Amino acid sequence: MLIRKIEVFLRHTRMPPTKFGRLATRDPRFVLDLRNGRTPRASTEKRVEHFMNKYRETSGAY
Repeated sequence: MLIRKIEVFLRHTRMPPTKFGRLATRDPRFVLDLRNGRTPRASTEKRVEHFMNKYRETSGAY
């Protein structure tokens, strides 16, 4: 599930959920909404996964 991947990413990078949402989807409530049961579109999932992969590459995070 996407929320599990995001939670691991947030733990490893120590990034606040609101910052993640702003950077990945331009929605600071994105992670909170996922935690509350929101189901993202497939295109949004791809964009979020791409953001996490690029962030790991550029920052050297785990």
